[in-house]
Amino acid sequence: MTSFYGSLTIFYLSFLLLVIYQSLVGDAIDPTEGFISLPFNRSYYRIQKPYDLPENQRYSFINGVHKCWVLSTDKPHTPTSNTKPRTEISIHGYPYSSGVWQFEADAYVPTGTTGVSIMQIFGAEPPSATTLMIRVYDGSLTYYRDPVLVPNVYNKWFRLNVIHDVDAAKVKVYINGDLKLERDDRRGTSHYFKCGVYTQNDPSNCMESQWKNIKVLKKK
Repeated sequence: MTSFYGSLTIFYLSFLLLVIYQSLVGDAIDPTEGFISLPFNRSYYRIQKPYDLPENQRYSFINGVHKCWVLSTDKPHTPTSNTKPRTEISIHGYPYSSGVWQFEADAYVPTGTTGVSIMQIFGAEPPSATTLMIRVYDGSLTYYRDPVLVPNVYNKWFRLNVIHDVDAAKVKVYINGDLKLERDDRRGTSHYFKCGVYTQNDPSNCMESQWKNIKVLKKK
């Protein structure tokens, strides 16, 4: 009998520990499972920055960290553009129009940065230009203006995974392995990923984001 009750106690303790562990880690998963990581180097991306400034005044890459910043008073990225100021890593080397694609990176946003898109999937049916935008407003990470994905992202590194299933017309956003958003995409015939800072409404004077471990992945 002692052995039976001892085994039962161990079972319940193990079960309790499992419940506690699951409550701590939540529903975190590895969104990259089943995907292939593609080569990523400078030949696959270009820096879009104010056209009248040298790149090193708005972008740096030091010790594996990409730093992008822009002022709300800066020029657009081309002399003929009517868009707002930006400094973005534009991953032009992987345009896609079908299949399942994923962007993964660790991101950091310093206090004070607001009114800015830090990541986007470019391409959509008019009048939209993008299928997805991840923005920052007063420290909250948002899908466009709403909903809020994470209420406070300032001054901390977080893992961002964005999956675009073109054939199913769906996008998913994971933060630190937790699914935060699933939405229909905005169609379009060609897409690619971008990250950095792209001025939106009610911006701060200076906008900045940092990135490391950037990957582009494709479903096997």
